[in-house]
Amino acid sequence: MCGISGLVQTNTESAECILQALSEMNKRLSHRGPDGCGKWVSKDCRVGMGHVRLSVIDLEHGAQPMQSRDGRYTIVFNGEIYNYIELRQELALETFYTSSDTEVVLRAFERWGADSLHRLRGMFAMAIWDQQENLLFLARDRFGIKPLYWINTSTGLYFASEIKALLPFLGCREVNRAALSDYFTFQFCLGEKTLMHGVWQIPAAHYAFISIGQEPVPIRYWEVHYEIDYDHTEKWFAERLRELMCDSVQVHLRADVEVGAYISGGVDSSLMASLARDVRPDGRFQGFNGRFLDGPGFDESQYAQSLADERDIQLHIADITEDDFVDNISKVIWHLDQPVAGPGSFAQYMVSKLVGQHIKVVLGGQGGDEIFGGYARYLVAYFEQCIKGAIEGTLHNGNYLVTYESIISNLETLRQYKPMIKEFWAQGVFDERDRRYWRLVNRANTFGGIIVPEAINESATYAEFSDIFWGENVGTESYFDSMTHFDFKTLLPALLQVEDRMSMAHGVEARVPLLDHPLVEFAATIPADVKFRDGELKRLLKNVFSSHLPSAINNRKDKMGFPVPLNLWLKRGGRARDLIGDVLGSQRAASRPYLEHGLSIDKVLDSQSVYGRNLWALLSLELWHQQFVD
Repeated sequence: MCGISGLVQTNTESAECILQALSEMNKRLSHRGPDGCGKWVSKDCRVGMGHVRLSVIDLEHGAQPMQSRDGRYTIVFNGEIYNYIELRQELALETFYTSSDTEVVLRAFERWGADSLHRLRGMFAMAIWDQQENLLFLARDRFGIKPLYWINTSTGLYFASEIKALLPFLGCREVNRAALSDYFTFQFCLGEKTLMHGVWQIPAAHYAFISIGQEPVPIRYWEVHYEIDYDHTEKWFAERLRELMCDSVQVHLRADVEVGAYISGGVDSSLMASLARDVRPDGRFQGFNGRFLDGPGFDESQYAQSLADERDIQLHIADITEDDFVDNISKVIWHLDQPVAGPGSFAQYMVSKLVGQHIKVVLGGQGGDEIFGGYARYLVAYFEQCIKGAIEGTLHNGNYLVTYESIISNLETLRQYKPMIKEFWAQGVFDERDRRYWRLVNRANTFGGIIVPEAINESATYAEFSDIFWGENVGTESYFDSMTHFDFKTLLPALLQVEDRMSMAHGVEARVPLLDHPLVEFAATIPADVKFRDGELKRLLKNVFSSHLPSAINNRKDKMGFPVPLNLWLKRGGRARDLIGDVLGSQRAASRPYLEHGLSIDKVLDSQSVYGRNLWALLSLELWHQQFVD
């Protein structure tokens, strides 16, 4: 796990200038690779590459940038290729100079070019310079686990693992208005956009060949297709799921250092830790949890402890406080690169800090909600469609519908989501499925009079939403697949950004075994009524692995992610309220063109519900604006 950077100049520069630029980028990425750094400049002084290293495989060798034997190719690579041992055997070369996965990636590219991406199983972002063809190759893993950004300037193209490494070369800094509309709508950006105008990302599952003086034109090399398999029984799906899941966890444990696991107390992370313990039953295995002591709704450590006790896991718990928030929130936004998702990133930052005090590599449970259907809004949306189908007499048409009679027993899951349901059913009931899901995920209409209307281009944002929701790879029959697919393509990359940045802030590599592409491809073929029968969230996953989890975890109805008591701190007064009041009440904040002038900060602070996220969205955006734009 590392940080990469580089540049391709349109004109020849001195080696000293290029090395200086690489040093600046390496410095801003140093937290990603505390174990070493490297720089390389081409002989014609037009190309440079930088690398900072977190040593996980082949600790003594594998330094980067790395060159091919004939000097034609130079690579910088960030990530882990879990099948690198098998690929070495497939390449059948007489000599490997290291035992690192980076050399395997380089040799694979020498033989197969861009087609080598299809053989890689893992998380990665890479850049390869072809000295013979004068071409830069950029590529990113199938799910966007590892980041890769680029800018194009008058002097050339720059790329890096994080936006902050590109800022010295950007020139004018201003907000991307289209991305800002996305942010107010979803709290993340769609497509290649970032909040910073002129900064773009290579999308997940894409690569690009770039000539000198040109911009990347990303090409998709992988897609998940929801080609539903009606030929097999539920028992067969269960057995295949068990086989693929266990295999994924096993290869994700490959490392030359100790591997542990996040354990939130939910199904996904707990299952990763439990399966890892199956693979490594002997010796120490460390788990990590975070909690707030502000009430039972913010402390799930008892669930994590139940797993730790059952599976002989040494559990470390971070007690996170209001003072931690005040002291670290600016660091969180800096490391995030741009604000995304909810306040869970702060909690993740604190837990990752604890991880970094003990180990370098940790397993996480990201992906389970999007792949197997774990979000309560799926149940809300489906319940409405069941009622609609019962009224219209179409309830039993098709292969995907859950009946309203069967779904009732699982509605207890929605106990804490009554405000969301009230808002959802306030208007547009029984409208088309895309319009209804849009209403569930659209946060722009919850800001009241805080945001100026012209800051949100609803028609453009909705058009992009609709294209993803009705993607050709999904089909139109299954509402469940359309919903999970949209979140898989949009929300999941945002959560992976949090996972990557908060772990790498402390020199920790976070691995996500649920995002193994054979497993994801298989899950997309499972009929929705097998995954979501009777409206039970993650039904198949929980049934298959029930014996691996304490019943207290497997039967939970109240899992809410990683809630932060931010709004409780605001209402009781104290350091957090003072900080947020100062930030949002400042003259700079008041001058932002996207905020209504004359709004009352106290009114905003007092209007937040216990789990409301609008205040977090505004605070994060303002802190980001101050650090990255101002």
